[in-house]
Amino acid sequence: MPIEDYAAAAQKIAALLKLLTTTGGLRVKYRITAGAGAQDPDGLEAREIYVEMAGPDAPLMTERGGELLRALEHIAAKVVRLDPEEHDKISFDANNFKALRAREMKLAAETAAGIVRTSGRPYSFAPMSSRERRMLHLVFRDFGDLETESSGEGLRRFVVVYPRGFERARAPR
Repeated sequence: MPIEDYAAAAQKIAALLKLLTTTGGLRVKYRITAGAGAQDPDGLEAREIYVEMAGPDAPLMTERGGELLRALEHIAAKVVRLDPEEHDKISFDANNFKALRAREMKLAAETAAGIVRTSGRPYSFAPMSSRERRMLHLVFRDFGDLETESSGEGLRRFVVVYPRGFERARAPR
């Protein structure tokens, strides 16, 4: 179910964060932006609600590749009652972690594109979250001579970059 009332959704997320900061003792301040102002300027996230956090405990959010940020996004999506395929409409960030990660992803994509173009062979990224895989797919849409595909399962899912038209070997069934 899409986010129909941004103000109500933002209030629910604020109540969750207030609980974490008061009862839970999490030392962060937060700002919630909803609607058009929440859109990702790079177009790599489909966010409609953006939560920025800062403070003494903000570094906790970014440890282990932003694991706590992703957990908070998941909980917030449940609080707002979003369908699983719409969870990327809510994005949490701390100390510009995601913005910096997006830049890293773009640089990694450019490097991988150069390797694939030079070698003519596919390039496989390390396993990553579904959101980061989506970011890579979106970055590569601007490279007309290359195509991407996700491979693997679960936590071991990764992105492979191919030269456009590359014959992929078919695995026996």
